[in-house]
Amino acid sequence: MFTTATLPKPETLADVPHDLFEAINHLKRELNAVILAHYYQDPDIQDVADYLGDSLGLSRQAAQTNADVIVFAGVHFMAETAKILNPDKLVLLPDLNAGCSLADSCPPDAFAKFKAEHPDHIVISYINCSAEIKAMSDIICTSSNAVQIVKQIPENQPIIFAPDRNLGRYVMEQTGRDLVLWQGSCIVHETFSEKRIVQLKIEHPEAEIIAHPECEPPVLRHANYIGSTTALLKYTKTSPSQVFIVATEPGIIHQMEKQNPQKTFIPAPGTNNCNCNECPFMRLNTLEKLYLAMKNRQPEITMPEYVRLAALQPIQRMLEMSV
Repeated sequence: MFTTATLPKPETLADVPHDLFEAINHLKRELNAVILAHYYQDPDIQDVADYLGDSLGLSRQAAQTNADVIVFAGVHFMAETAKILNPDKLVLLPDLNAGCSLADSCPPDAFAKFKAEHPDHIVISYINCSAEIKAMSDIICTSSNAVQIVKQIPENQPIIFAPDRNLGRYVMEQTGRDLVLWQGSCIVHETFSEKRIVQLKIEHPEAEIIAHPECEPPVLRHANYIGSTTALLKYTKTSPSQVFIVATEPGIIHQMEKQNPQKTFIPAPGTNNCNCNECPFMRLNTLEKLYLAMKNRQPEITMPEYVRLAALQPIQRMLEMSV
C-alpha cells in the first residue's frame, strides 16, 4: 500500500542540520507544508507541529488544510486517512514502519469473511484501521465520537464494531446496544497493570485515575474519568484534582504538564516492569526523520484510487455525524 519515491542523492542522518526546529520551519515555508502530529509523539515533534490532536481532530484538520504538503507525525493509518481526504496533496510519513498493532489485528481478508457472516449488519470501524478496512465500512468513528455515532443508528439496525474490542465494550455499556465485536486490541492499552495501578492509587490516595476507553475493563473499572486523548487533556484542566494517574500512552503527559504546570501526572504502569505503556510505533518517528521526510519529499503515502474512494465515504459520514 505504501511506496517510497526514488530521488537522487537524498540527504541522510549525517546531513541533518544542527538546528532542526529552524530547518523544519524553513522547509514548511518552502513547501507550503503543514505538520500534523498526534498527542502520542515525542515532545520535540509535538512542539514543532502546526496542529496537535487526537484522531478526530487530526482528521478534521486533514480535511480542511490548504497546504500543498501534509507531514503526518503519527502512524500509517493516520497518514492514510490524510491521503484519502487529500488525493492531490503530497502526504509524507517520517517512518513507514510506524504501524499500529490495533490496525494489524484486523487483516482485510479475515474481516471480509467476518463481515460476510453478518450480511444484515452495518460496519462501524474505529479509525485505527487500514484503508482496506475503512473501504469495507459504512461509518468510521474515533474514541471521541464512537458513542455519539452509535446512538444515531436506528435501534433495529444490527452493527458490527471493529477492530477494537475494548472500545466496542465501552460503547455497548454507554449506549445499551448489542454490538458484534471484532476481537482486536492495542498492545499499549491492553498491557496496563490493574494491580500496579491500584498500588499507585494507595500510594497517592488524592489522585484521580483517568483512562482511555481502549484499556481493558479491569482498568476502566478503577477510572474516575474515561475519555479520548483530547477529552482526558481537557479533563485535567477542569478537574480540581492536583494529581492524576494517566492510563493511556504517556506522550499526552507532555501537553498535560504544559497546560497544568502546577499539577502532577503519573503514567500508569504496564505489566512486568516493562515500558509497554509507550507505543513503539509512535516512537519510531523522530525530529530528524521528520526533517528528512520534508527535505527528500519521501516516504510518500499512496494507495489505489478504488480503495481511496471506497474508504472516503465512511470517513465523510463520520465527519457529517460529528458536527
